[in-house]
Amino acid sequence: MLKNNIEVDVKVKCIEKKTTQAELAKEISITPSYVNRLIRKNENVVNKTFLAMMEALGYDVELTYVKREE
Repeated sequence: MLKNNIEVDVKVKCIEKKTTQAELAKEISITPSYVNRLIRKNENVVNKTFLAMMEALGYDVELTYVKREE
């Protein structure tokens, strides 16, 4: 099981950085609509097969976000 709520995490990090999803998309050279699709969970950000393997091995997956020092 993936214990993170990735779409909420991205939204929160955008707010913390005071940036929009459109600005984020431009920064990483993808379309704003693709960012929106990822956030709405229509796409799998984390590979389902990887999650299934880890679950079969008895693990849950948690992502940790560590702010880079600038």
